[in-house]
Amino acid sequence: MLILPSRRQFLTGFGASAAALGGTGAYAFGIEPLYRLVVTSYAPALPNWTPGLSLRVAVLADFHVGEPFMPLDRIAEIVDATNALNPDLILMLGDYPAGPSVTFRKVPLTDFAKVVAPLRAPLGVYSVLGNHDWWDDEEAQVRLDGPIAVQRALENVGIPVFENDAVRLVKDGKPFWVAGVGDQIPFLLQRIEQGRDDLPGTLAKITDSAPVLLMIHEPDLFLDVPDRVSLTLAGHTHGGQVRLFGYSPVIPSVRGNDFAYGHVVRKGRHMIVSGGFGVSRIPVRLGVPPEIVLLELGGPPESSAKTVQRTRIIRS
Repeated sequence: MLILPSRRQFLTGFGASAAALGGTGAYAFGIEPLYRLVVTSYAPALPNWTPGLSLRVAVLADFHVGEPFMPLDRIAEIVDATNALNPDLILMLGDYPAGPSVTFRKVPLTDFAKVVAPLRAPLGVYSVLGNHDWWDDEEAQVRLDGPIAVQRALENVGIPVFENDAVRLVKDGKPFWVAGVGDQIPFLLQRIEQGRDDLPGTLAKITDSAPVLLMIHEPDLFLDVPDRVSLTLAGHTHGGQVRLFGYSPVIPSVRGNDFAYGHVVRKGRHMIVSGGFGVSRIPVRLGVPPEIVLLELGGPPESSAKTVQRTRIIRS
């Protein structure tokens, strides 16, 4: 499941992780977060899904671009690997810049946008914003408003950023909706309980009964998602960054391990939480390698299972 590192990645990544102890510690600091990349496939049988509507969707979450742990050449490898999957649709779930605790050198968000601009899918590439996108923009924190820097950067390269918006798409004559909600915790000052999310307003823009794929960043919003939505897609947690035997000790979610990672089903409603790519707070990943989530939706009944399959990507 390894992407072989480029010379630059090896030198910067290994150098930054040289202080880590051997064995498991060295792997968690220096190997899994920097060099592993897997494709995690899901084929859930979804409610309110149109018979015969078959979709292949790539989901990308939590890039956290910044050196040394997520340099631009690593982003380029993720882009190439995603395009090689030939998805019908690509969805990006927020948190594009890295936080200061794992950043030795910031990468300009305009450079990040240029590297992800070659993402290609016949039905388009769509995105939402996460908390780090807001926290990284000092001016937005002062004025308590957007648009923010990464939003402008993505839109300038042709990637729409949804903030409480929806678009109706058609595949093989069968319509469906992609919707995206604003971030729930955009402002660093905790006394400001002012999220950017408007779930009712977002769903009000859906004008027919076609299936809905809903993009959110923090998975806690799933508690409020109605049955009308076929599948909710979330990031934010990184699967805890450390996940062993199906348990993650530290999760940035009020639901803890309930919403930590993977396929969540509650009262007939479905959510998939991506483990994402990057790191936050500490540069460690163990048991939850960076992943591209690949959804195979609406296939034949025998393939519509709730099981997960991980495939390896080997860089040539």
